[in-house]
Amino acid sequence: MSEPPQRPVVGAGVVVRRMTADGPRVLLIKRAHPPKAGYWAIPGGKHELGETSREAARRELEEETGLTVGPLELVDIFDIIREEADGTISMHFTLVDYAADWIGGEAIASSDAADLVWADPGKLDAYELSTAESYDLIARAFENWSGSASGPDTEGGDEAP
Repeated sequence: MSEPPQRPVVGAGVVVRRMTADGPRVLLIKRAHPPKAGYWAIPGGKHELGETSREAARRELEEETGLTVGPLELVDIFDIIREEADGTISMHFTLVDYAADWIGGEAIASSDAADLVWADPGKLDAYELSTAESYDLIARAFENWSGSASGPDTEGGDEAP
């Protein structure tokens, strides 16, 4: 068994929204690597040292899909903690999730993404998402969406929320 973590691993993700002739769509990637390989998720990954959360979100999105997005809107911050029967914490991720509108690029699965799809946000039951929280996260990212890009990054720009 590996050593328990000494602190959480921080990650960032982006709910990418796009309006199409068939209605609104959300970008999902199929995870290529553990944890949760084979499950669908929003693009995202771990922060690098010295990187802000927004920088990490944009970098991971570009690495996994080749896409660029408009301003990032903070949607949620949540933790995934796995505690073993003996009380030992074996995993702790803190995830900072944003929503943004697609503005350019052709989505191509690369890096940690085995596949990708522009999914109907009202039909997510067709996809096995990596966390139960993802369904609610995506729904909240579309709650007040007008279908077009908005203003500057919200919740403090590039500063920590």
